[in-house]
Amino acid sequence: MIQAVESSAHASAPVLAAYSYCETVTGQQARNFAYGIRLLPAPKRRAMSALYAFSRRVDDIGDGELAADVKVARLEEARATLARIHEGAVEEDDTDPVAVALAHAARRFPIPLGGLDELIDGVQMDLRGETYETWDDLKVYCRCVAGAIGRLSLGVFGTEPGAHGAERAPEYADTLGLALQLTNILRDVREDAEDGRTYLPADDLAKFGCSAGFSGPKPPEGSDFAGLVHFEVRRARALFAEGYRLLPMLDRRSGACVAAMAGIYRRLLDRIERDPGAVLRGRVSLPGREKAYVAVRGLSGLDTRHVTRRAVRRRA
Repeated sequence: MIQAVESSAHASAPVLAAYSYCETVTGQQARNFAYGIRLLPAPKRRAMSALYAFSRRVDDIGDGELAADVKVARLEEARATLARIHEGAVEEDDTDPVAVALAHAARRFPIPLGGLDELIDGVQMDLRGETYETWDDLKVYCRCVAGAIGRLSLGVFGTEPGAHGAERAPEYADTLGLALQLTNILRDVREDAEDGRTYLPADDLAKFGCSAGFSGPKPPEGSDFAGLVHFEVRRARALFAEGYRLLPMLDRRSGACVAAMAGIYRRLLDRIERDPGAVLRGRVSLPGREKAYVAVRGLSGLDTRHVTRRAVRRRA
């Protein structure tokens, strides 16, 4: 069982200011993530914002225009910040508000901060220009950049006392992260190609005649691009189905947060499945009203009840 261990003490003014900074970063830059964490009580919402702000910093280093050697140095600086947090060496008056907020969150919740080291590992894989021959190879990367975020988030959410199978909660959180990341990879396939990056496994690309890559709004000549997309959609759906087993283990508002974030990505997956070529023509997204609907659905507990009923049938 994973339980939140929140302190009853109120946060100081400097810590609240640091959290406010992280929440601003999250609100401005986390288009999908922000819809989910709005459903959390304030302490958990702040902690999740701190996690997001640090993760955003790491991602921005990898995706930015800095020279490669500068990026490497900045990532090592991020690791050094994590080390200071681990050591309890970040004071409330530190000049880095993300470090202040994350250090406070790590004291209030059992957050496995090593997951952020894994995120840095994943960004370093990007800097090295790594490609992936098989799905098993790609899973290593996805676990670094997304599965780890799932496990970090679980440290904030905690699991309900007596939740059946709670010892597997980190595994399900990790798998849900993989599902979200594979959806991201499908959505961004052309944008990544323009940046010189290929994430889909080489053996999948070869199987569907897509090894030439995606440099324009049309699939490679003679390829079965729709077949490739549908193949990866089925893989993502299987990951979502497995990861959703986490929902009944969470309290109502944490479950609503996860259901909202995952639900947005599942709807993106639906759109991609209906029109595979859309990912080559532009960025597939959901309108705000649809994201709001998914958040309300998550708060209603519909997805959690569905997963619970299915689990009961399996055990019967």
